[in-house]
Amino acid sequence: MNNDNASVLSNPAAIVLDAVQTSSTSYEDRLNASRDRSGYASATLPDGVVFAHSVEDVVRTLQAASANGVSVVTRGAGTGLAAGGVGQAGEVVIDVSSMNRILRIDPVEQLAVVEPGVLNGELNAAVAEYGLFYAPDPASTAICSIGGNVGTNAGGMRCAKYGVTREAVLALHVVLADGRELRTGRETLKGVTGYDLNALFTGSEGTLGIVVEATVRLRPLPPTTATVAAFFPDFTAAAQAVSAVIAARVQPSLLELMDGQTLEAVDSALGTDYRSRGGAFLLAQTDGYGAFLEQDVVLEAIEPFASSCEKAVDLEHAEQLVRARREAIPSLEKLGRVSIGDIAVPRGRLADAALGLEEISRKTGARIFTVAHASDGNLHPMIVMAEKDSVTEGPAKDALGEMFYLAKRLGGTLTGEHGVGLLKRDWLLPELGEVSLEVQHAIKDALDPKGILNPGKAI
Repeated sequence: MNNDNASVLSNPAAIVLDAVQTSSTSYEDRLNASRDRSGYASATLPDGVVFAHSVEDVVRTLQAASANGVSVVTRGAGTGLAAGGVGQAGEVVIDVSSMNRILRIDPVEQLAVVEPGVLNGELNAAVAEYGLFYAPDPASTAICSIGGNVGTNAGGMRCAKYGVTREAVLALHVVLADGRELRTGRETLKGVTGYDLNALFTGSEGTLGIVVEATVRLRPLPPTTATVAAFFPDFTAAAQAVSAVIAARVQPSLLELMDGQTLEAVDSALGTDYRSRGGAFLLAQTDGYGAFLEQDVVLEAIEPFASSCEKAVDLEHAEQLVRARREAIPSLEKLGRVSIGDIAVPRGRLADAALGLEEISRKTGARIFTVAHASDGNLHPMIVMAEKDSVTEGPAKDALGEMFYLAKRLGGTLTGEHGVGLLKRDWLLPELGEVSLEVQHAIKDALDPKGILNPGKAI
């Protein structure tokens, strides 16, 4: 164990950290484990960090934690956007990012078995050699891990056509709070024996067990992809175009929307000139053997609302357009501290949501930049703050609350894919209701009776 700051430890935490060979109490490691990409930073630091390299490391950690009543927070790539993987005083963080092996690729059954620290982009690079891809595609695919994707049931840019993470998870290997090992699911595409524990653990944000292995479904790489970029006078016009695409009964593999402010940030970061072309940007892709036929349907739907449209002329052009969307958050992070909202509304209410977000910005004084997975109504209103500002009080907290109530009024939800974590628990009861929360607490109590797994998060 690295004892740079061992004096911070309580005896029970020290026992947990000594259960494995690689753990740390250094200030740097504890500080890193106290924050994530959400903009949240814990007021206190966790007692230490376990760096797990094997299933046995996780088992030993949880056995010791359960026996000594020590709370454990699971952490992967640290790219979470709801403070779900941050540690605080009295907790030990177990970092599974070093469990990053692709254990098996089966090109016949079109599946892969991976450890939780495997990055989304690394998996896709590996399976592309077999003409396959892993469909869930968070815009942070290059830096987010499969374990984190499973923990939050991540969605992303392709989920309207290919589904969210839950639809791609075939089986899980989970270590429970007391150190017991559980295997859920199967490798067949169909199977209904017993309760669907895969679905239960997927999206549970580390509160029910620690995922140490995932068997995920792969899909054949599309033979053809067609890309369209369209610019609009404002976000409302672009949202109306999205509704027209949906009404046309075409299913793009990607339909991403960005407002004018975000375009300005991307232009500043990348040296592009997208903002000069309009006040909102819509990126659409269709794929498969009918990609170009579907592209024409998309164009016909959006042209009445657009200032201009263009088809990608080649793969390089298409990648440049997609890069503009992927770089939205990194570009905003150059402007200040970013808190990323994650509301979802019925797809026909996107324009209403855009107007509501503008009003929230005026009312609270928060600077709000918006991108959206438009094909499924999932908006990411992003608040950019000064480094000294807090996401848990003041204008940012007020704006996050107003965003939830806006989504609720429009028939939507508090979180589409980032999870609840610490940041959104204040608004759970209004969305779920008392009975639903009681049922979920009963499940939590059954699987984690001592309440040591990611306490205070999710529910």
